[in-house]
Amino acid sequence: MTHKGYAARVEFDAEDRIFHGRIAGIQDIITFHGESEKELLVAFEEAVDDYLTTVVSG
Repeated sequence: MTHKGYAARVEFDAEDRIFHGRIAGIQDIITFHGESEKELLVAFEEAVDDYLTTVVSG
């Protein structure tokens, strides 16, 4: 999955039945999670947007 040029690394935790991911290719550790593909995608896009807001204003 990608958003604004950033990619995600995603795993599924079978015990907790939740997807969790991390923005790939950056030095910062930015994570996100969701219980469904749709929730995961929304969380990823929000994480990227928040990261870009922080980098631009930081």
